[in-house]
Amino acid sequence: MKLLPAALASLLLLTACGGGGLSKQNENAFVSGSGVAVYVKAADRKLAPAISGMTLTGKTEALTLKKVTVLNVWASWCSPCRAEAPLLQDFSQKYPDVQFAGILTRDNLTAAKSFVDRFKLTYPTFTDDAVLTSFRGSLLPNAIPTTLVIDASGYVAARVSGAVTVGLLTDLITKVLKDPHHA
Repeated sequence: MKLLPAALASLLLLTACGGGGLSKQNENAFVSGSGVAVYVKAADRKLAPAISGMTLTGKTEALTLKKVTVLNVWASWCSPCRAEAPLLQDFSQKYPDVQFAGILTRDNLTAAKSFVDRFKLTYPTFTDDAVLTSFRGSLLPNAIPTTLVIDASGYVAARVSGAVTVGLLTDLITKVLKDPHHA
């Protein structure tokens, strides 16, 4: 019985932001990723779902998936999310032909709004977790943070499970802008 608290604490550490990876079986659970990217060849991509819903500004918005889209899943309490937020904001300005958006998960709106203000994020953030579950059958957002890159035809082209880096995000955006699905 004395081992139960230690076992529960270990389990929480493994499944919290900053923990380990995922098995195929647990793909729907959220843990911190290792920053590993998965790039999908154009012929093997799955259509992204419609991305719409309430945003942090209180407006209902819908993304048009007619251009390359970078979609970042984040939470204000997540250290890697805080680390990558300035990079994502910079890239949203550096690549005006690429659409950027966020999806808030497992967070409260007050903390999330403070996060957006702190990092001066100018792209919309959706607040409904249903957006995440609509990616079934494709590359699921399976960690906090996760960044998806959707091609200009609306197909999921890449996923980074964990924080993005300048080199990785530059490579993925460049690759997707040039690939056969780009209109």
